[in-house]
Amino acid sequence: MTLDDILASLFPGGHDVAVDNEGLVAGSGALASGGRAEIIGVANRTALGVDGAAKLAGKVMSIIEAKHRGPLLVLIDSDSQRMSKRDEMLGLSEYLAHLSKSLILAQMLGIPTIGLLYGHTAAGAFIATALSTQILVALPGADPEVMDLPSMSRVTKLSIDVLKEKAKSTPVFAPGLDNLAQTGAVLETWDPQKSLAAQLSALLEREQETEDRRDLLGKERGGRPKAADIAARVKSLVAGDA
Repeated sequence: MTLDDILASLFPGGHDVAVDNEGLVAGSGALASGGRAEIIGVANRTALGVDGAAKLAGKVMSIIEAKHRGPLLVLIDSDSQRMSKRDEMLGLSEYLAHLSKSLILAQMLGIPTIGLLYGHTAAGAFIATALSTQILVALPGADPEVMDLPSMSRVTKLSIDVLKEKAKSTPVFAPGLDNLAQTGAVLETWDPQKSLAAQLSALLEREQETEDRRDLLGKERGGRPKAADIAARVKSLVAGDA
């Protein structure tokens, strides 16, 4: 589905979402259940640099200051972070962290944050946008990767052949939508042949919890078997339990 198709299906009552010349998405749309959703995002496989991260974070903070009470959708078809000397020298990691924290703050203040992967995304841009939302869903054909195998090979000093073998049994080593779903990062994949507005409404009605359950999903799906138990043990130790 193209972004125009997605927006038409999400907001049959109309929207004012636009993509600027830097590939950033912003606007709002009428929800089928009433009220409006605010929308931000990245389109056209744009690399996310300091300027884009600052603009998106600024939009999130404006939504918070306006005391918006509907959902905030983050639509993602990005490259990775922009790996230029300028962006790195200006502190790209801090800008991405600021964007991530602004989304987390929105969630903490009662604004449901929902990421929708409809294209590619990778690395820091993926973490600062989609993975920083409260709930992450996807459309078939989405192509997420926290780190591609060549980059992972350089970092871990393991050969690509070794990583490919590990990826067969350990989804955290493998890129792709199915693997991210197995780890619990992606809650569900929507059916593009059905109304996205209806699927969004059903999600908002069903997912009322604010607690992060991705580690539990990863355990249930077999893609991240240890994370939930380790997190529970850490919470127990912090609480002073034996």
